[in-house]
Amino acid sequence: MTYFTIEELCASDTARRRGIDNTPDAAKRQKLQTLIEQLLDPIRAAWGAPIVVNSGYRSPKLNAAVGGVSTSQHLRGEAADISVGTPAENKRLFDRIVSLRDEGRIAFDQLIWEKGSSAGPEWIHISYRPGANRNQTLHLK
Repeated sequence: MTYFTIEELCASDTARRRGIDNTPDAAKRQKLQTLIEQLLDPIRAAWGAPIVVNSGYRSPKLNAAVGGVSTSQHLRGEAADISVGTPAENKRLFDRIVSLRDEGRIAFDQLIWEKGSSAGPEWIHISYRPGANRNQTLHLK
């Protein structure tokens, strides 16, 4: 079952407001599909409740508009920032993703606790690089 769509991963309020085209090319669309199949859908199925994508694919112009770094995996269609509401719920989701990795059910490139506090992250960054996943877990505050 597919919970996420490529269109959802390309939607951006900033792009809409600023008239920025955020349409990925075919290669980036394929990477987004892989991100959905390998990570987002399995995580959603294991979580058992909706997960919101705050940011997925970003064109270079959109990435610059939101202050993203030039090496961002969002530019390549390999990353999504996700949330389930509160920092406390995001902490539970972060921990669940780590357990899915530890159980061998998923593999990711980076799982990043973004901002927030010890109570939980404001959002979670997750990425996937076919054949090159590092399974890194980071906390950025």
